[in-house]
Amino acid sequence: MGIFSKFLSKIKIADSLNKADLDELTNELIAADLGADLAHSIIEQTRKLKSATSEESLEAVLLSHLSQKERTISIASGVTAVMVVGVNGTGKTTTVAKLARSFQSQGTVVLAAADTFRAAAVEQLQTWGQRIGVEVISGKENSDPASVAFDAIEKAQKLSAAFIFIDTAGRLHNKSDLMNELGKIKRVIEKVSPIAEVLLVIDATTGQNGLQQAKVFTEAVNVTGIILTKLDGSARGGIALAIESALDLPIKFIGTGESIEDLAQFDPTTYIKGLIS
Repeated sequence: MGIFSKFLSKIKIADSLNKADLDELTNELIAADLGADLAHSIIEQTRKLKSATSEESLEAVLLSHLSQKERTISIASGVTAVMVVGVNGTGKTTTVAKLARSFQSQGTVVLAAADTFRAAAVEQLQTWGQRIGVEVISGKENSDPASVAFDAIEKAQKLSAAFIFIDTAGRLHNKSDLMNELGKIKRVIEKVSPIAEVLLVIDATTGQNGLQQAKVFTEAVNVTGIILTKLDGSARGGIALAIESALDLPIKFIGTGESIEDLAQFDPTTYIKGLIS
């Protein structure tokens, strides 16, 4: 990514940066999806730090803006229930299948196709389930998503499953409907099983809109972690830092491609070094 490379090169040359330099650097960081406030803060903090090298100063500042919360999935004593939420188009349903594949080695996995308002999502999850040998619980088209989730939880418990991943709707008539529906699904599941995680899938290429999504979903269903899709080598990788700095929400996984295996745990140190290099 290297979105801080120009900043580093400039502060190596001069102890102080003029206003034109600062304006240029700030604009570059904003363009990389950090947001104006965070961009200004990082530049000022780095200039004030006295470390052996400018790289060390910048790395320390960037790491200080990342969440210190746990980045692994919280494992329950019974079935570990994970709700996966997010707007349509982020790769949410495929990500659910990737999670199932990733955790298959740890025990039986069940999938709940609770995005019942979108037949394609149900069919997609069923196809993935067949490919990787995971049972998918679904209902009729436009059936109650909470009912599907409830049936899936009961099935997971009967199978003594280790994990259940619940795909949810990404779009209803309006934002209020969507958030109410997600809240209902969460309440219904919690009647029979605690929810270990609520993971929000965000497309990294949506920039600051991804931060707004994180705020809205967190208010509705108490998101516990983020999965970033399409976080590739582009210069717009600053959204991960922006989300963690603003909301203290840990990014737990990143989507690294289209294959079912293309899901990796988020490594803060590797990410920060990528921003600097």
